[in-house]
Amino acid sequence: MDFQLQYKDPNTKARAGKITTAHGEIETPIFMPVGTIGSVKNVPQDILLDEIEAQIILGNTYHLYLRPGTNIIEKAGGLHKFMSWDKPMLTDSGGFQVYSLAENRKIKEEGVSFRSHIDGSKLFFSPEVAIDIQRAIGADIIMAFDECTPYPCDKQYAANSMHMTHRWLDRCITHFENTPAKYGYEQAFFPIVQGSTYKDLRKQSAEYIASKNAEGNAIGGLSVGEPAEEMYEMCELVCTILPEDKPRYLMGVGTPANLLENIALGIDMFDCVMPTRNGRRGYLFTTEGILNIRNKKWEDDFSPIDPNLPGGVSSKFTKAYLRHLFAANELYGTQIGSIQNLRFYLWLMKQAREQIIAGTFAEWKKKMVAKFSRRL
Repeated sequence: MDFQLQYKDPNTKARAGKITTAHGEIETPIFMPVGTIGSVKNVPQDILLDEIEAQIILGNTYHLYLRPGTNIIEKAGGLHKFMSWDKPMLTDSGGFQVYSLAENRKIKEEGVSFRSHIDGSKLFFSPEVAIDIQRAIGADIIMAFDECTPYPCDKQYAANSMHMTHRWLDRCITHFENTPAKYGYEQAFFPIVQGSTYKDLRKQSAEYIASKNAEGNAIGGLSVGEPAEEMYEMCELVCTILPEDKPRYLMGVGTPANLLENIALGIDMFDCVMPTRNGRRGYLFTTEGILNIRNKKWEDDFSPIDPNLPGGVSSKFTKAYLRHLFAANELYGTQIGSIQNLRFYLWLMKQAREQIIAGTFAEWKKKMVAKFSRRL
């Protein structure tokens, strides 16, 4: 993997760059649609590529390990071939699933024991297991195994968790270096900064992660219930420590406003289930603001869903038609909602990049954060 830092905004820490992987280039800042089990829910691959213009998608180590299993993925020649996706891909390590399965897991130095959410069978993930699974999946970018702490979090627990995440990181690195890639191309490895919302812990973790000189770095353990201002405070601090010449990935974030504010702090990469999850429920992100398509006010509104996004579902279908689909519980409505939201998120990243290149990001961001946060 190669990263080129191409432009800097003169009034913020926003950056525009280019990541080159074995499966193609990624222009940053970028949002990655979440394809948990080898599919971005409700959205076919051709629409992802042609209409949404996704440059990279994300897969989930835990879920892919359970279904279809690494043996099937390896027989297929890796997840790219299995799902017919020839663009870049990133996998998380399963650490967030360990966090979300809090009632059914035990964390020890060796790793984490927990039960499958599907059939209750006993499972064990360790740093080495997480690397092996991600080697089998074959994503271009893979993540270190970490513990994601909850919010609020006792400081001593956060400190102990952070130190264990660092020890797990060292084991990940050793195992990554001692295992070959499986499909004829190299994978990039990203460590993850932790430390909850404690400045001194975040600083310590960022310094430790930066010292590993990985090809890119991630920030985890945010967007787990803390106020947005605390998220921004942590990201601002961490971005002053992580190396400038490596991409920075903020995991699991977030709203359009969250994305723009964090771009201004120096973040390059994002992922979140919000656009597809909200789209399936009828909550749409548009260039004019947020709307609930189920509301009666759209019943006879025959204007396009989002006239400022040319082509595709945004201009092809009216608000009235989409409201009808949701009112009738027609599955096609949930697909249109998901596509609209992903189109908006990728459009937003493209606009942010253009503003950074033009040197006008700061003023544009102020206007857009207010605009994209309003309810229609």
